[in-house]
Amino acid sequence: MEVLRSPREIGKMRKTGLLVWEAHQIAKSLVRPGVTTGEVDLAVENFFVASGAMPLFKGVPGRVPFPAVTCISINEEVVHGIPGKRELAKGDIVSIDTGCKLEGWCGDAAVTHVVGQVESESQRLVDVTKNVLDLAIEEMGKKALWSEVANEMAIFVRDHGFSVVEAFVGHGIGREMHEDPQVPNYPSRQLRRNGDFNLAEGLVIAVEPMVNMGTKHVRIMPDHWTQVTADGKPSAHFEHTVAITDSGPTVLTGPPTENDGNAR
Repeated sequence: MEVLRSPREIGKMRKTGLLVWEAHQIAKSLVRPGVTTGEVDLAVENFFVASGAMPLFKGVPGRVPFPAVTCISINEEVVHGIPGKRELAKGDIVSIDTGCKLEGWCGDAAVTHVVGQVESESQRLVDVTKNVLDLAIEEMGKKALWSEVANEMAIFVRDHGFSVVEAFVGHGIGREMHEDPQVPNYPSRQLRRNGDFNLAEGLVIAVEPMVNMGTKHVRIMPDHWTQVTADGKPSAHFEHTVAITDSGPTVLTGPPTENDGNAR
């Protein structure tokens, strides 16, 4: 069952979300040919440490604990790519996902970047994935149930000739990175039966569509973390932490606005 947050709690989550947004600006500034994914990860980690924030990803349990503060996934890598010695190359699309906890509250966001000039279909994939996240946020202010939003997302992606990844979903977020409810980007049978939830004031969720150029299916790599498309075609990933407030959906991991006041 989802937990509804007070305006004061959402304000605290906004402070965390601003840090996550800043971390993504640092990462974006480094996305160019020749830079290693490990260099991007280190810059984000140093920023979180200097800001007094706790990275959320490093040490997450698995077959092996996740070793970095960012997930950096390139081309056919869908999610959970491990940063390291790999250099970014012109024509790559690179998804960077990161989050942190500040003063007990979490924020989580992902962005897919293009490295230099990319193929037109890859650029279209990135654009559609960003646009479907924007669509979801807009629809959260119009619909009563998440299933209605998920249905609009799936139709949008399908109409553009791509596929929604169904192996991974978004999530509630607050005191912990992963909380109830699960937030699928497609209208699943489970969602219709017993997993649907109201888009009520105070709800805070991480909405994160992952969109593949080809098949929706994925497979895991031998590092026990990196998920790649089953057909080797590119994938893109965007995510925001979003709260429903009295003025509608509010992106907590977006850029500073005049409404932030003394949030930082």
